[in-house]
Amino acid sequence: MLLRADLEKFFSGDKAFDAIMALEGEIYRSLGGRRTLRFERGGKSYFAKLHFGVGWKEIIKNLFRLRLPILGAWNEKHAIERLHSLGVETMSIAGYGRRGVTPSCMQSFIITDDLQNTLSLEDFCRSWPPQPPSFRLKKTLIDKLGRIAATLHRNGVNHRDFYICHFLMQVDSEGRPINPDNPHIHLIDLHRVQLRRRTPERWVVKDLAALLFSSLDLGLTSRDYLRFVRAYRGGSLRQVLMEDGRFWRKVVRRAVRFYQREFGRSPDMSRLESV
Repeated sequence: MLLRADLEKFFSGDKAFDAIMALEGEIYRSLGGRRTLRFERGGKSYFAKLHFGVGWKEIIKNLFRLRLPILGAWNEKHAIERLHSLGVETMSIAGYGRRGVTPSCMQSFIITDDLQNTLSLEDFCRSWPPQPPSFRLKKTLIDKLGRIAATLHRNGVNHRDFYICHFLMQVDSEGRPINPDNPHIHLIDLHRVQLRRRTPERWVVKDLAALLFSSLDLGLTSRDYLRFVRAYRGGSLRQVLMEDGRFWRKVVRRAVRFYQREFGRSPDMSRLESV
């Protein structure tokens, strides 16, 4: 078990692990042997993800569905460390630990600093359809997300829940970006991240389709989507579309399926006709 100095003074001795697994606070999620909560110590707030063991039934069910079960906090720990090494802003680890050997009942936790004064891009962009942002800010955010996605996928990382709600931007007291020319955007919710030497295309498509799906109702134009493509691929947009047209059509089709499954109807695709 590893704890940063600011937490070590609150959790020490033989019962430290038990005390962490029994933490109480503001519950954000509680399901499948995993609980996420926000708590405070010493005037500072943290997030804890506590894994209590999923049981063999859940493991077998996921394997039959060809899904990788989430067995503990170590996957998120490795993902956070990889993103830091790539220069992608994310959470900071304040504590980590695990005990047990059997996958079905292994217990683990990860504690991260609370990313205060942040707003998810989903919430920040919610008012865009009736109140479009400035061209400069929209371009900056699109370019930023394109570069983040490219950095991950070129380095063997795929998120698996790559929606705009999982990007937190630092904002001031009025909800405006602190640095609109180069906003600090943190990617969170990394427990399902996959790490490889090379990201298979199907997982790249899934990530990008999730990002597209979560932006379809923001009033973005075809130029905005093409700007993302250029930021993601780099180089000449004409060349990218000529060489990768099939790939981007797969992304669009997957995003449409996400949308239809979520809302029971098809999205307005007129803005995507150039992609």
